[in-house]
Amino acid sequence: MKKIKYLTAGMLSVAALFADSTDSLAQRRVNTHFLPYSSVSFGVGSSHYYGDLAGYRQFIKATYIMPRWNVGIGYTRQFTPKFAARATFTWARIAGDDYTFNKNNIVENLPQYVRNLHFRNDLKEFAITGVYNFIPDGRTSEERAKFTPYLFGGIALLAHSPEARTPYDPNATEAQQWVKLQPLHTEGQGQPGYDKPYSLVTAAIPVGLGVRYKLNENFNLAFEVGFRYTFTDYLDDAGGNYAAKDALTGLAAQMADRRQEVYAARPKSHPNRYQPLVDLYQNGDPSQQAQISNELQGTVVRGADGKLNDGYILTSFQIHYIIPSKIKCPPIR
Repeated sequence: MKKIKYLTAGMLSVAALFADSTDSLAQRRVNTHFLPYSSVSFGVGSSHYYGDLAGYRQFIKATYIMPRWNVGIGYTRQFTPKFAARATFTWARIAGDDYTFNKNNIVENLPQYVRNLHFRNDLKEFAITGVYNFIPDGRTSEERAKFTPYLFGGIALLAHSPEARTPYDPNATEAQQWVKLQPLHTEGQGQPGYDKPYSLVTAAIPVGLGVRYKLNENFNLAFEVGFRYTFTDYLDDAGGNYAAKDALTGLAAQMADRRQEVYAARPKSHPNRYQPLVDLYQNGDPSQQAQISNELQGTVVRGADGKLNDGYILTSFQIHYIIPSKIKCPPIR
């Protein structure tokens, strides 16, 4: 009987030790398990357009020549120490102007200077992106990394509507107006023999990188740069050829072909943009004179049809608020 008692006591001791070991291991697993958390963000920054009026071949110049603004809000869910998903809404303005972009190098950029188009476009972008952190977060949101570079990429839905100013006339009694261009069908869209009107809703592919800094347990600061390649060539209303002379009338004809305008319409100073062409023609050789004449009257090309679609870059300075994952209650006495 004593042997049985000793054996039973030994087995119970081993079981107790095993139970303690199992509980300790489970506790360690709980303590090391990552707890997903969420954050909301607000950001402001700059917007930079690339397209027919600011070509990709002059990327650096296109980046700084006519920057505009953007504001955005977002929601991020951090699922693992390194991976998160994010939903953002951004309102951004982009702009371009043939006169401003090419006035200092008319000879080299003669077709674009003569074309004399300009636009502005307010973009409403809703994007879903995945985020990869190079430095993983800790177990809880409070233990997240102090400094984290990251990459992001995804898909976006974009609503837009390009506008341009009506021609400037120093003797006119009416002030210039910003006019929506898509309803004017400036390249003859919708008429027999022409393409259908372009959509004001399109998709885009956002990709970029950023850095995140932990300000305290509740807030992050971040800065990021992201490029959007869109599925349209008409953020700037220029993507194909000029319509035939008899295809457009009235305001549509004025806004479609602006080569003969004397004054630049967009800049507030309204400089005489035609006189440099006259001077260049009078002082040029026969081949240069022929080129100027062809650009003013004969060419049919209005936009770079069949080449790269329009795109834009957004920079953003952001503040993130970490949503508490649980409510801390005072201890019950």
